[in-house]
This record gives sequence, structure tokens and C-alpha cells, in this order.
Amino acid sequence: QVQLVESGGGLVQPGGSLRLSCTASGSIFSLYAMGWYRQAPGKQRELVATITSGGTPNYADSVKGRFIISRDNAKNTVCLQMNSLKPEDTAVYYCKAVVNTGRPIANVYWGQGTQVTVSS
Repeated sequence: QVQLVESGGGLVQPGGSLRLSCTASGSIFSLYAMGWYRQAPGKQRELVATITSGGTPNYADSVKGRFIISRDNAKNTVCLQMNSLKPEDTAVYYCKAVVNTGRPIANVYWGQGTQVTVSS
């Protein structure tokens, strides 16, 4: 069993910054890609940013130049630094990890989500 625990959400004014963190624990041989997704009310969950095990990032166009994804493989942690936040960034943010648990096929795990609200 693998658990992903997120932290760092909250309320911030437009133009402000927040940093999200997600730590994986449990039966982990290794972590493959990790990433952040978000879901706003009435909308589908969408990709925000992902990062490979080697550290190569990928961003949604809507956050390029404002968000930075990083990971610490030794700590099984992925972070999302969010700058210049806009009201349209308001959503529940979910951490996702592709995990090698020692089985033939890697499993995908999700965190419980953390609320980010951008409002004045």
C-alpha cells in the first residue's frame, strides 16, 4: 500500500505565491513520474505539471512561467511552487505518483487533494 500526503494549500491573494508538497510513503521500490493535477468546481480534473524520475518537467500552458515543479527522490517528495497566482488557479490540487511496488506493472496513486483559493 502506498500513501500520498499533500500539504501547503490555502487562501492567497491574486499575485501571491503558495508552495505545495506531496510525500509518498509505504511499499515503494521506486517512483516513476510524479505530478500535480487540479479540479475546479464543475470542471474536469486537468494536468498542471509533471516531472519524470530524472527531473524533466512538463507544464500545462496555463501555468508555464508561473509554476515550478521539483522533486526530491531521496525523500519521495514532489513540490509545486506556484507564483503570480490568479483567481482561475482556484481548485483542489491533487498529487499523483506512478509507483514501482515490486509488481510487474506499476501502479498509479493519488493524494487526497488540497484546496487552493486565490481571492482578494
